[in-house]
Amino acid sequence: DSDLSMRTLSTPSPALIFPPNSPGFQNGRGSSTSSSSVTGETVAMVHSPPPTRLTHPLIRLASKHQREQANIDRLPDHSMIQIFSFLPTNQLCRCARVCRRWYNLAWDPRLWRTIRLTGETINVDRALKVLTRRLCQDTPNVCLMLETVIVSGCRRLTDRGLYTIAQCCPELRRLEVSGCYNISNEAVFDVVSLCPNLEHLDVSGCSKVTCISLTREASIKLSPLHGKQISIRYLDMTDCFVLEDEGLHTIAAHCTQLTHLYLRRCVRITDEGLRYLMIYCTSIKELSVSDCRFVSDFGMREIAKLESRLRYLSIAHCGRITDVGIRYIAKYCSKLRYLNARGCEGITDHGVEYLAKNCTKLKSLDIGKCPLVSDTGLEFLALNCFNLKRLSLKSCESITGQGLQIVAANCFDLQMLNVQDCEVSVDALRFVKRHCKRCIIEHTNPAFF
Repeated sequence: DSDLSMRTLSTPSPALIFPPNSPGFQNGRGSSTSSSSVTGETVAMVHSPPPTRLTHPLIRLASKHQREQANIDRLPDHSMIQIFSFLPTNQLCRCARVCRRWYNLAWDPRLWRTIRLTGETINVDRALKVLTRRLCQDTPNVCLMLETVIVSGCRRLTDRGLYTIAQCCPELRRLEVSGCYNISNEAVFDVVSLCPNLEHLDVSGCSKVTCISLTREASIKLSPLHGKQISIRYLDMTDCFVLEDEGLHTIAAHCTQLTHLYLRRCVRITDEGLRYLMIYCTSIKELSVSDCRFVSDFGMREIAKLESRLRYLSIAHCGRITDVGIRYIAKYCSKLRYLNARGCEGITDHGVEYLAKNCTKLKSLDIGKCPLVSDTGLEFLALNCFNLKRLSLKSCESITGQGLQIVAANCFDLQMLNVQDCEVSVDALRFVKRHCKRCIIEHTNPAFF
């Protein structure tokens, strides 16, 4: 047993990720390094490479017909690699146990640009350690090919797993750890400090993450230009409830290349935080501050400084935003394509009019639950925004069938219309369907089908 353990450790083979009660777990050999003591969890096990032939004296030799080569084995290596490229991480590891040829093909570096692990019970820290150790076999301590790591929803991921990624994957470009609420700022700091090419970071639902910055050692080493060293362009911090204006200030100062930023339900963010953001991050194209209840018209004034660069804006359920804030956006952000203002009850027909006349290339608009918007506002939309494809008017109490007919008669490319909980007639819905052939209508009128 000790010889087997030493051989397995010195020659790492595929990391096999599956539940212990599966058939593969019962038949596995050489698993002395696996952590199989926890019942019902998914673990990562290390196995020695598959033998080229069966040598056990109790195993009967196969017949001549059975020894004939299988059809799939007649495929050339490049075709097999192409097939393997469609497999998820755990299935690719299973394939590596079939035979020695499959083992060599499954660990082709071209197949390991991405690691994707999912599941609440998976032992992610161990799985990442085993996988990176195997991928570092040809290039000691460095995974040169690995560019994407997605471990969303893996609640057992801890800082230890992120430390492994930071130390072994200097070429990492994309990291998604959404829903992994056990990771902290320190581990995230290590990743952004040791992975200089990181462009896409998703830490949504990670409630302990309050900031994105370099480690102190990296800051000292790169000072005074360290603020420009983080190359993140896409940052999703949805549901990071503890994020405050000071943390957003630090993020903006260090991540000056941001183009996509999502702060949904970051309830402590205020207009002051948005002011910091606009000072440093002048290239933002997409921004979401939905459910940030302290953001007001003053925040819209700051966001309007992005001018024509802003294409996507979500301010849903920001109750302090009124027509004044909408006028700021409409006046300066003329190339806006998407606006979600659902639940902003201070928006009226005047705000919609100003928006329609200045943002004529608008393609998607959500003004649901805005009770002060009526058919008058829809008429301004219909006469100015001919490219409108998606329109949500859910729970707009002042909307009638007349306003819908005006929209349908002018916006022929309409593809989605939401009029749930609106008092509109069946005739109006049929009129929309007749003029907008490809439009999907979401409604609550049982007479229309």
